[in-house]
Amino acid sequence: MNKLDVVLGLQWGDEGKGKVVDLLTPAYQVIARFQGGPNAGHSLVFDGDSFVLHTVPSGIFREGSVNIIGNGVVLDPVILMDEISQIEAKAGDISDRLLISKRAHLILPTHRMLDAASEAAKGKSKIGSTLKGIGPTYMDKTGRNGLRVGDIMSGEFTQRYEALKQKHLAMLAQYDFEFDIAEYEAKWLDAVQQLRRFSFIESELVANKLLEEGKSILAEGAQGSMLDIDFGTYPFVTSSNTMTAGVCTGLGVAPCRVGDVKGIFKAYCTRVGSGPFPTELFDEVGEQLRSIGHEYGATTGRPRRCGWLDMVALKYAIMMDGVTELIMMKADVMNSFDTIKVCTAYKIGNETVDHFPYEADDKVEPVYKSFPGWKSDITKVRSYEEFPVEFKNYVEWIEKETGCPVKIISVGPDRSETVMR
Repeated sequence: MNKLDVVLGLQWGDEGKGKVVDLLTPAYQVIARFQGGPNAGHSLVFDGDSFVLHTVPSGIFREGSVNIIGNGVVLDPVILMDEISQIEAKAGDISDRLLISKRAHLILPTHRMLDAASEAAKGKSKIGSTLKGIGPTYMDKTGRNGLRVGDIMSGEFTQRYEALKQKHLAMLAQYDFEFDIAEYEAKWLDAVQQLRRFSFIESELVANKLLEEGKSILAEGAQGSMLDIDFGTYPFVTSSNTMTAGVCTGLGVAPCRVGDVKGIFKAYCTRVGSGPFPTELFDEVGEQLRSIGHEYGATTGRPRRCGWLDMVALKYAIMMDGVTELIMMKADVMNSFDTIKVCTAYKIGNETVDHFPYEADDKVEPVYKSFPGWKSDITKVRSYEEFPVEFKNYVEWIEKETGCPVKIISVGPDRSETVMR
């Protein structure tokens, strides 16, 4: 039986998935996004250009590839068409290599307003939403009110749009929140018309047919495993299943169709927005990681919170995702550090635990193991043998702890700055 492979983030997002998928795509004929929305920001750097993809799969620049936006994705036509315009300025017409699931839900202008109004009303307890309308769209999906891509081709699209918009306006009346959607709505309706030049597909049928034909498929995750709606640090999570299980529901493939799972992690940790972060650093080391690593959100520009690698959370994600191989990103950011720490357990009150607990809150105290830093520039390294022994010790300890091989090590943002093992 032919299987598809999965690549996803193992932390709180921003692990560097865009670069990895771009690196892996030559080995795959089909790249498919299976969840999330334009809150994703997958950064690609090549040929002196940089791109941030929010909805389009990261294989889009590879000629001859098929890129599928799956049914588990929620999309904003305005953001999607802006993104497509930028891609086409570099790569020419992509309508033959981008396919969109009819079952993917549409983010309406009023979804964005509901997101902003809800977040503002939460005050200090806000979750750190990207305000792109993702949460309200998924709420409409599960509430069975949603508008989907397939509805665009329906003769009743305008009526359905108006009905959902009026429902949202009634909900917005409950908030003390001023807004005006007229300008964005005009752009949105125009973008919906522009989307008609793309193929709207039954992605579940297409994905399974491509597998039967022996095509190699890579399913691309957005956000990170620790933001999963079920298993992440709830309620400070995203609105979709970011773990491997989301591939089955977000593309319409059976669990037995999942092959290799490639898990991406940074050599340290970051998080954007609110929520528990046991290894967060509030000192100059945290500031150094942010500054050297350019840790600012690709979508929001917000400064990321930074901290040491959390092995408790990493092992939890590896277990839940069924990871078969690891990909380490941004090791070069720690080139100048004398000591590098890794959290191996949590202290909660008088108890020390080595598993990720339900009560992962601010009361969790990390227990650290220290490693000597490699104190050298590894950005020019192109084979594992060339790495300093201190760095190899760090990598091999992670492999031993997780039981997973580290197959790719990234030492810089460009495609070329990569070591394959």
